Amino acid sequence: MTNIFLISTLVYLIYILVKSQNSFHMLQQNKYNNQMAYLKWINNNKKAQFIDASLLFIFFILLIPFNTKVTMTVFIFFFCLLTLNLISKRKKAQNKLPLKYTSRIKRLFVTDMIIYILPILIISIYVNKENLVYCYLLLGLMAYLNNVYILLAVLINSPIEALVNLYYKQKAINKLKSMNNMKVIGITGSYGKTSSKNILNDILNIKYNALKTPKNYNTPGGLMITINNYLDKFSDIFIAEMGAYKEGEIKELCDLVHPKYGILTKIGIAHLESFGSREIIQKTKFELIESLPHDGIGVLNADDEYQRNYKLKNNCKIIWIGIDSKDADVVAQDITITKDGTKFNIVFKGDKNKYPFETKLLGYANVYNILAAVALGKEFNMSIEQLKAGVRKVKAVEHRLELKRKNDIVFIDDAYNSNPTGAKMALDVLKLMPGKHIVVTPGMIELGKEEYQKNKEFGKQIADSADEVILVGENKTKPIKEGLEEKQFNLKKIHVINDVLEAFPLVEKLKQKETYVLLENDLPDIFNEQ
Repeated sequence: MTNIFLISTLVYLIYILVKSQNSFHMLQQNKYNNQMAYLKWINNNKKAQFIDASLLFIFFILLIPFNTKVTMTVFIFFFCLLTLNLISKRKKAQNKLPLKYTSRIKRLFVTDMIIYILPILIISIYVNKENLVYCYLLLGLMAYLNNVYILLAVLINSPIEALVNLYYKQKAINKLKSMNNMKVIGITGSYGKTSSKNILNDILNIKYNALKTPKNYNTPGGLMITINNYLDKFSDIFIAEMGAYKEGEIKELCDLVHPKYGILTKIGIAHLESFGSREIIQKTKFELIESLPHDGIGVLNADDEYQRNYKLKNNCKIIWIGIDSKDADVVAQDITITKDGTKFNIVFKGDKNKYPFETKLLGYANVYNILAAVALGKEFNMSIEQLKAGVRKVKAVEHRLELKRKNDIVFIDDAYNSNPTGAKMALDVLKLMPGKHIVVTPGMIELGKEEYQKNKEFGKQIADSADEVILVGENKTKPIKEGLEEKQFNLKKIHVINDVLEAFPLVEKLKQKETYVLLENDLPDIFNEQ
């Protein structure tokens, strides 16, 4: 009996390993349960998480009193099938954000396995025919409650993670102190941070050796990785993107890198759910500008009422940019947007000249980002010709109004982290394009109590720009559909699917000779409706 039991526990452990991989994938996408994000995800997916095939172990336990060996053999085959099923599902899922085997995930895996293996070893020592039913009952429960074990591993590892974080934080601080002649620029806002960072980096690199945080590395960990692994003695400028989900997080990032220059993109309702109110969002974003030294420089958007109306608690120099606000320090005029790019003039306060600029980028949002970069570039003694060359050189940012052609279809890829202002601007860009217009979207998230209404407004805006609409996720996109219906959009032109991967074959069926497809937002796997 002991040999069969040991084989059954080995098969069982393989199943636990595979199941834990799936759980860690969701844990990672939910910020390692920061602000209880993983717990909220479990709560929002109760049916999928708690009506699980591993529950069927109860039937095997009921069979134990009748034939122990047969039941144990069936138990082995049962967990083999569960394992194969999980592997098969993972291959078919084609996850948009696969599990990244970071050092933290590896540490969590080790802790998770220890938590499972210790009770299994104890059970293996004391198992016999009389208590076998209880042993299998315990094993079955342990498999069923995998999410609880994952959270337990996170809790056990929290002191270790705190020490690891402290080590890398101190290493980053010491490195920055040794580079005291380097200019540090912080960039934050509710949206547009990554685009603004990339545009600024491209422009400044015409004259300087600038280094930006890669991708969306905008957390303390992301900044530490950038400083410790990428920053070197040849760097003249460090551009730090700064993200936040709650009050005080931007201040924490500023205390780490001590920026002398700051750009605030736009203040909106992104992550309203975690912040709680617009006022807290506004206050949090201004933590960057209020952390600047008195001889520092902040770049603010005069067209943003939440920036214009804020009572700033800092006497550092402020440069205002704008399009509608003609009294701003740096203003864009005569903007022309075509499918090939954007042309506009820049006027500096106190200078009667109009300086023509052109870029391959699309949309007003990118004009604002360019204005901020040009404003700082001028402060860094870059000439107008250098600034023009930098703007011409600016590359499209991945998944942010990025044009991608596939035969006779042009995709306008705006799939990263959609927001009400950005979504409206993306639709305005779509309107400019010739041919048939198709919108593919799962809607906007993390907008708190305003999420339903904002998605409904988005639906109304889509009705004015699109010929066909593909909604991804029946439940999530109900308000968008309502908005479309209110605008009397043709119901036959609304297509509802539950997986974004179904959208591309559908686009092929709906296309005409010249078709433009706007991909607006692409939610991570935690929002899949299957």
